[in-house]
Amino acid sequence: MNFQRDLLASKIPVTIITGFLGSGKTTLISELVRHPEMNRVALVINEVGEIGIDHDLIERSTENISLLSNGCICCSVRTDMQETLRDLFAKRSVGEVFDFDRVIIETTGLADPAPVLQTLVSDTLLEAQFRFDGLVTLVDVVNFPIMVHTQKEIVKQIAIADKLFLTKSDLIDASAMVAIEGEIRELNSSAPMIVVTQGKVSPQELMNLGLSSTKSSSKILSFLGEPAGGGKYLGQFVQAHDSGIQTLSLRFTDPFTWEAFSSALDLLSNLRGPDLLRMKGIVNVSGKPVVVQGVQHIFHPPAHLKEWPSDDHDSRIVFITRHIEAQLIRNLFDTVRLLNH
Repeated sequence: MNFQRDLLASKIPVTIITGFLGSGKTTLISELVRHPEMNRVALVINEVGEIGIDHDLIERSTENISLLSNGCICCSVRTDMQETLRDLFAKRSVGEVFDFDRVIIETTGLADPAPVLQTLVSDTLLEAQFRFDGLVTLVDVVNFPIMVHTQKEIVKQIAIADKLFLTKSDLIDASAMVAIEGEIRELNSSAPMIVVTQGKVSPQELMNLGLSSTKSSSKILSFLGEPAGGGKYLGQFVQAHDSGIQTLSLRFTDPFTWEAFSSALDLLSNLRGPDLLRMKGIVNVSGKPVVVQGVQHIFHPPAHLKEWPSDDHDSRIVFITRHIEAQLIRNLFDTVRLLNH
């Protein structure tokens, strides 16, 4: 009997933590490194010293890697993210650090998370060993009402998140919290939101957010944004009040050829790559299910599922964009499909 290895499942999952300055990332990470469930996690941060790791937590330390007493690795970025991840994996391969099975990356408060994703996909070594497992964004609810109108990066960080941690909720009243949650939902209509107080959260809340296997399961539909129990895929079209952020869901009944679908995606990326904030979906390619996802002009290798996760074999693709007309995307894919029939 021929058993095919699930290459996706064998890769090391990577979770990215982002959030604007003051959103609570330092507090969150300070709590995470003390958690027993972090014992096989490599935590990559901008500067180890910034999070104030107690000396009694550190067993051994090199220039940029601290091994903690609970088995967690803290690795600080001294050069760039690509070199740091390569170095970390090389040390794992030769036994200089333990055989960690997950990586959590903290970005700077001003950072656009897209380049970190590009690092994982564009570097051949990294792409062969790691897989993107999700983006978690921390949102400071006290300063959000002002920052959402003045800081464009916070809007993007929220819009493309797989999960949202709302911080400092204890500093505002319940009615203000409800209003802020509504505004956040205008920017991201599908990501789960949880309230985090003083950085106290289970590491499990940051894990298993993305596509982890090519085996068929309901988790695949959840990752793509499919509502529990079926229904329209993420709604049809949602537009935020004044940010230009839009969420468009497209559904196609007829199958694509891979040539047709990829040519439409390439054309959209070439025309409007910087404004194509995120895309993910399940595509019917000549009758077979293929999961696609990308951020801006960066696209992950397509994941060919072993079978459909439900009886619905339509292609369903969600685009989160900035200042791109919904009809432009719809017309582009319709035209390419017609030309390839």
